[in-house]
Amino acid sequence: MQTELTIENKQSTDIEINGDNVVIEIEHLQKSFGEKEVLKDINLTLHKGENLVVLGRSGQGKSVAIQCVVGLLDYDSGSLKVFGKEIQELDDEELKDIRLKLGFLFQSGALYDSMTVRENLSFPLTRVLKMKDENEATRNVEDVLEAVGLKDAIDKMPSDLSGGMRKRIGLARTLILKPEIMLYDEPTTGLDPITSREISQLIIDLRKKYQTSSIIITHDMACAKITGDRIMVLNDGKFIAEGSYEDLEKSQNELVRSFFK
Repeated sequence: MQTELTIENKQSTDIEINGDNVVIEIEHLQKSFGEKEVLKDINLTLHKGENLVVLGRSGQGKSVAIQCVVGLLDYDSGSLKVFGKEIQELDDEELKDIRLKLGFLFQSGALYDSMTVRENLSFPLTRVLKMKDENEATRNVEDVLEAVGLKDAIDKMPSDLSGGMRKRIGLARTLILKPEIMLYDEPTTGLDPITSREISQLIIDLRKKYQTSSIIITHDMACAKITGDRIMVLNDGKFIAEGSYEDLEKSQNELVRSFFK
């Protein structure tokens, strides 16, 4: 089986790929937990306005990689720069500033069950941005809820929402801080095929509305096809292939082709 990185023809996009619009740059990143090597040699570049899909089976280190990006995990060696700044060289205040530009959508949506949708979305405005104007906070909440198509759910409790609605509210809460980069960790996990397609299309629509750059961690091939300008395949701690959906579907790498069966 081929194991070296295969670069397929890139999918045509409206994104101008050059060195001046790189927002995340990862070089030779390594991360171990005890004796277990999870990330062995990760190299990745995300450009401004790009949706980059990272494919891989469970346990291959996909989520570990994006947790390193936001500084939730320290990496052992290599380089990880966000907006040109090495993450592990930042002090607490600098890391806080970088995190304000990063939106992280967890698999669960990570809503507070004891708060209404309004309260869930207002929380980062008052806690992080220190917003004191209640009317301004309400306008922000209504704007993002409208963007995800759930303005009528503003006073509902999370327990009253379906899985797809919870995912949308989680996305709205992430977007309310207006991040420049979105990190999606399995955004369609646990959803039925129709709702998964709706969430995938929403990722595209929100990229256009908010001009975000995104890394989308998934093993959902429908999501990858809809959202990805470019796809990278992670296996055994390294990327083994890169290209468009159509090109990877025709890859000579048996493992890469297995995702399309």
